[in-house]
Amino acid sequence: MTPQRHQQLDRLLSIMARLRDPVSGCEWDLAQNFATIAPYTIEEAYEVADAIERQDIPGLRDELGDLLLQVVFHARMAEEDGHFVFGDVADAISNKLEARHPHIFGDDRTGDAQTERWEKVKARERSAKGEASAVDGVAISLPALMRAEKLQKRAARVGFDWPDPSGAAAKVHEEMEELEQASEAEKLEEAGDLLFAAVNLVRLHGIAPEDALPAANAKFERRFRAMEAFAQRDDRAFEGLPLDEQEAYWQAVKASERAETT
Repeated sequence: MTPQRHQQLDRLLSIMARLRDPVSGCEWDLAQNFATIAPYTIEEAYEVADAIERQDIPGLRDELGDLLLQVVFHARMAEEDGHFVFGDVADAISNKLEARHPHIFGDDRTGDAQTERWEKVKARERSAKGEASAVDGVAISLPALMRAEKLQKRAARVGFDWPDPSGAAAKVHEEMEELEQASEAEKLEEAGDLLFAAVNLVRLHGIAPEDALPAANAKFERRFRAMEAFAQRDDRAFEGLPLDEQEAYWQAVKASERAETT
């Protein structure tokens, strides 16, 4: 690392230390703890992803800075409690990267594919932590769709998986029927089972649910806004229209989209 980069990082660490100074620090920063900062950490990670999605490179620079602040904030609080310092965080990820790339930083010449090698190393890491189950270590705080997919992938590694999507599709239909027949007290659990089954079906088609759903959200939003615009063009308020008339606008929007692509 160049002297300039050392200075840049040291400046950030110093700013954080001053903000957390018990005597002269910022009241808001001093009031925070790991739990209160965690939601901001998650939010900043999403804002990084949003900048990437929008191809906003200057914005990405700023959002990465906001995310780095979260790391520095957590590390500072840990240092104050005597747990670890920022340098330990950097060492930990450096050690992990070297351990997970033995073909680059070591003398592993087995010829395994990168994904196979990666999984072997992670399995050894989980074993060293005392994680015995195939589904140990899947973070509870992950978005629900992503966590469902990860749990299913872990189970699949030890052979617990449908051989093809047809079994998962049948399970979706089964869960739909169970939700339909469920009592009010059972509906929440049965709705979760249906969503879990849907994740399984999508996964077996080789699609990440977290990648698929944003596209569906965007399409629905685009079409809904277009329906409102069509109704406004007709001097009508979309809100309050009978459902069959709203559906007619929906079909008109879809037909308009098809016409634009032909």
